[in-house]
Amino acid sequence: MDAQLTINGKPTNISSDAKRPLLDVLREDLHLTGTKYGCGESACGACTVLVDGSPMFSCQTKLAEVDGKSITTIEGIAHGDQLHPVQQAFCDQAAYQCGYCTPGMILSTIALLEKTPNPTRDDIIKGMNPHLCRCCTYPRIVAAVEQAAKSAKAVSP
Repeated sequence: MDAQLTINGKPTNISSDAKRPLLDVLREDLHLTGTKYGCGESACGACTVLVDGSPMFSCQTKLAEVDGKSITTIEGIAHGDQLHPVQQAFCDQAAYQCGYCTPGMILSTIALLEKTPNPTRDDIIKGMNPHLCRCCTYPRIVAAVEQAAKSAKAVSP
């Protein structure tokens, strides 16, 4: 199939199998390697991207499902050398250790704050629940989301 996508704000045409996972297209064809392969079963969140502003697990999302849509990856949220406020909050709070899960968590945080600008601690825990952090930095992740929520610029990449 020929898919028309907008990747990180840029119109992009992809010719590939309609059933191919979006994760593979991003990493192999477009060389956007910030999106990580974790479990391959939509259970860990490492492959999270934003599709029309909503978090989706790209490992199980087929190319045909995103034809005509806008996809944001971790590479598309900073402005030049300036980190997105959510990225900055994750750095400030040391909300990562190995960093493997961090891109997906950052994108989910952006979507959460877009939907719920002033989340409660319970909202944050519920919103981040599908993500697994093998290094168990969960308290620092919650602190980073709380910090990002205080920034008016934390929403919309």
